[in-house]
Formats: sequence, structure tokens, C-alpha cells
Amino acid sequence: MIVYEFKVKGKEAQYRAIEEAIRTSQFIQNKCLRYWMENKGLRQYDLNKYCAVLAAEFPFADELNSMARQSAAERTWSAIARFFDNCKKKVKGKKGFPKFKKHCRSVEYKTSGWKLSSNRKAITFRDGKNIGTLKLKGTYDLNYYDIKQIKRVRVIRRADGYYAQFAVDAKVRVEPNLTGKMVGLDLGLKFFIADNLGNTEPCPQFYRKSEKQLNRSNRKKSKKFKRGGLPQSKNYHKARNRYARKHLRVSRQRKEYCKRVAHSVIQSNDLVAYEDLNVKGLVRNRHLAKSISDAGWSTFRQWLEYFGFKYGKVTIAVPPYNTSQNCSSCGNKVKKSLSTRTHVCPHCGFIEDRDVNAAINILKLALSTAGHAGTYAWGDLPSWAIGVILSFNGESANQESHRL
Repeated sequence: MIVYEFKVKGKEAQYRAIEEAIRTSQFIQNKCLRYWMENKGLRQYDLNKYCAVLAAEFPFADELNSMARQSAAERTWSAIARFFDNCKKKVKGKKGFPKFKKHCRSVEYKTSGWKLSSNRKAITFRDGKNIGTLKLKGTYDLNYYDIKQIKRVRVIRRADGYYAQFAVDAKVRVEPNLTGKMVGLDLGLKFFIADNLGNTEPCPQFYRKSEKQLNRSNRKKSKKFKRGGLPQSKNYHKARNRYARKHLRVSRQRKEYCKRVAHSVIQSNDLVAYEDLNVKGLVRNRHLAKSISDAGWSTFRQWLEYFGFKYGKVTIAVPPYNTSQNCSSCGNKVKKSLSTRTHVCPHCGFIEDRDVNAAINILKLALSTAGHAGTYAWGDLPSWAIGVILSFNGESANQESHRL
């Protein structure tokens, strides 16, 4: 499954129609969740049937395509199923009980309710929301695929406009080009990655570099806010949009950097070993949370696993415990603080950079029984496969550029 994304161009009336479709999808999600909470023992089929009841009761819900209504119900069931799955697995902490949606940013169609133009450069939505024909702006060519291969179409609102995503049922895997090389990677804050051979990639710190501009935009936004309970001014909404676009730019910079580095690592090696980091737990450290979030370790791992699957390379996640403390030469534990950047072993005299020493240990663990090929960042499915279902609101799924 491949996801292609285009920016859509239309008139203001069409954008308002998209917003109405998004609000209707959110309404159906919340109604299905309430229906499930008030009636025990419901299944996904019951929620799909309830969509027809909502369409008969609310005229604005009937205007939305029937499959788009079912897709909204599937989103609700996806959250419910994830909650039950976390309970069965006895996940520590909160299990993720489904919540009512307040700020949905997308509406999803299946195989009906839309039609592509003959040149595949425009899409027409044909339900009662009167979205009409939207131009598709992008470098991808949908003419390579049959219409039947397009399984889902999603319209997303972002800070810089509206986008259309096409989930295409196509072969992802390509013939592997074997190099006979193996690498162990240590993710860090000083270096983005360091491998067992001593090669490093700098940590770009996109958020840190843009922090002054972001804070300035945030202050300007706050000054535009009207006091005394009056409605917010148009200038406030303009300032808020400028602030959101700056955040979106930083997010895209980080994603493209992670994608480029992951692609380069996969193409250069047949086996890639990395740490199975609990990023969600690490960001609880209030001193390092901003730097860890800015590094984008989870995004990098997601793309690493995706490219590994696509190009037929082995990706192995190993336990991160003591990989930085243990000596890669003799195996003895050498305690050191985070500020100590050089590993000096008093037992064997081995001296190496802290991150490179950790990368060597990671590769050794991967080649032993400690590493497990096929373990993924988001559970049983590889992280890139989560985007195939398109079950999350407004988040961008994996999209490959033509440069890769």
C-alpha cells in the first residue's frame, strides 16, 4: 500500500464545504462513541449500521457519502479496539480509553463519493456536501495505477491549506541490492546517529534553530486576542495561522531529514541494528524533553523500518539497557554520567567515543540472541503499515518523494 499526497486548490465556498464535511465526520465519530458507551457488547458492524440511523435522523449527516460515514465509524471502532488490546496486553499506565473528538482535521472516503478526472489532475466529490471539483497540485502521477487500486481518499486540513491523500493498493517491495555490510546505530542528542565504525550524522535541531521565530510569532498571536469576552478578531486568526505554519515547517524539515538519513542507511547496509528506545518514557525528563522531541527518534525509526521492508533489508531493535555503560572491548560495566562523552575502560584500556562504543554494543546484541528481527516500533505491525489503514486524524502517512 502506497499513500500519495496532493495539495488541493479550490474556491472559498469549496473550502467551507470541506470544513462542513469534516465537522460531519467528527459528529458521526462522537455519536458512535456515545452509542458504544451506552450499549454494551456492540461490534464494528453495529456501529456501521448506526450510521444509517444517524443519516435518517440528521439531514446534514445524510449529505455525507455513506462510505464516508462508515469510515468515521471505523475510526471510532479503531480507538475502541486499541483500548481493548491495551487492556489484554496489560500495558502499563493509561490504557487509552476512547475520547470524544473536538478538533478533527480530515474526512475520509472509500471507493465511492469521488471521481478522478481523465488526466488524474483533478478530483470531484459527488455527495451532498457540494465540495465539487478540486485541482490536485503535486509531482506524483496517478496514471500508473488503475482506479480500482485506490482504496481510500482522505481530505486533510493543515495550517497551509488542504490536501488529498490517495491510498493505492500497489506492490511496495523491490528487489534487494545486497552490500554485505552490517551496522549498529546509536541515537543521541550530540549526534543524531553514530555507527559502530565511527561515522556520525549531526543533530540538526530544527526546533531549536527556529525557537526565536516561533516565540515571536506566539507573542504576536497573543497580542491580537480581544479581551472582555468579545469574539476573536480576524487579525488573531491570521496570526494564529502564521504561527501554525512555522510549526508545520519545522515538522516537515525534521521528517525529511529522518527520511533521507534512514534511506541512506538502508541502502548502504544489509542489516541495521538500533535501540528499542521508549521515547514516550524518555520525554518525561523535563530537562531533556525538548531536545528528545526535536531529535525525532520515533520518526527516524518509522522510516528505517519502512525502507527496510521495502528494500528487503533486516532491521533489528535491541534492548537499550547499558549499551552506553558496557565496554565493547571487554564487556565490563563502566559507569559514566551523560556529560561524559568519552568511554575510557579502566579494565582493558579501551578508549572510544561514548556513542560509537554504544553502537558497537548494539550491533553485537543484534547478532546475538538478544536482538529480534521483526520487532517494530508500534507493536505487531511495522510502523509504516499503520498508515495504510489511515485510521488517525489529520496525521500525515508515509509518502515517498521522487528523490528516494
